[in-house]
Amino acid sequence: MEAPVFEEIDPASDCDCPGCRHWRRVLPHSPAGRAPAHPAAHRALAVAAAAATGMLCAGQAAAAPTAVHAPHLPGVGAGGEPDTPQGPRAPLHGSTGAPTTPPAGAEPAAITRTEIIERAKTWVTAKVPYSTAYWSDGYRQDCSGYVSMAWKLPTNEWTGSLGTFAERITKEELQPGDILLFHNAADPQKGSHVVIFGGWTDDTHTRYTAYEQTPPHTRTQPTPYAYWSDSAKYLPYRYKGVATSAAGSPAAAPASHGVAGYPGRAMFRPGADNPYVTRLGRRLVERGFGTYYTTGPGPRWGEADRRGVEAFQRAQGWRGGAADGYPGPETWRRLFS
Repeated sequence: MEAPVFEEIDPASDCDCPGCRHWRRVLPHSPAGRAPAHPAAHRALAVAAAAATGMLCAGQAAAAPTAVHAPHLPGVGAGGEPDTPQGPRAPLHGSTGAPTTPPAGAEPAAITRTEIIERAKTWVTAKVPYSTAYWSDGYRQDCSGYVSMAWKLPTNEWTGSLGTFAERITKEELQPGDILLFHNAADPQKGSHVVIFGGWTDDTHTRYTAYEQTPPHTRTQPTPYAYWSDSAKYLPYRYKGVATSAAGSPAAAPASHGVAGYPGRAMFRPGADNPYVTRLGRRLVERGFGTYYTTGPGPRWGEADRRGVEAFQRAQGWRGGAADGYPGPETWRRLFS
């Protein structure tokens, strides 16, 4: 009987699932130039060949993977969870690799949204490898360490503790620098993951720019809300230390939809109360569209704000849904240009 042709079931060289790790240990490699296949796709062939050559004895379990892997997105496990093991809560690590203890009573530093995104971009540029080791800045190279770094926390947190530094918000309240967090309390190493929200990429709020630490290294890319998998389990949070300017106006926001300073539609909805509304109202007054205000303008979104925006939109020649009184990125750009 012919010996099994093992190169037919060579593990995929870039796959780190338990099955591939096993086959890489026990099987020889394919001849150079041959594209290896994922072992799960040939599991039946492997078991049959092994049995035929006496490799499996009675009562011995087959070493093949127990499930067939479907093609999956980078950083997303075939089972639907990100392939992102994480380390525990830990101090920062100095240049020698030793832990550094923060000063007694140290509190998380106040930080603007612009700073959060700029810090997040440093790892994207450096293509920091995903790992539970520590990067040169002292932060752990996993998803929660990445958020700890971007938020400038005094310690390395994990998905089970990041929420204590933040407050729950709604989808419509999301702004650059907030996070989408999934902590699987039942099995923290299975599926738990966190990404940084960088702004909406469409008006329907179905996709956003995500800054993310995931294998093989830090990346940023358009992502479906709330995530590629386990979407309903990702919850939006806002860091408690997000700072505003001393004058009470919002700190400079990163460009949203490519428009500098535009904070997103969520800031201009019924019940919204924030400095962006005041800034918008003052600009409407400056441009001659503030006749609907009897007092203010102020930070709470109201009908006077909506009617002023609508009047400005109609002055641009827009009609119908394009003149609904709610400022989108193009309204904002024209109003502040």
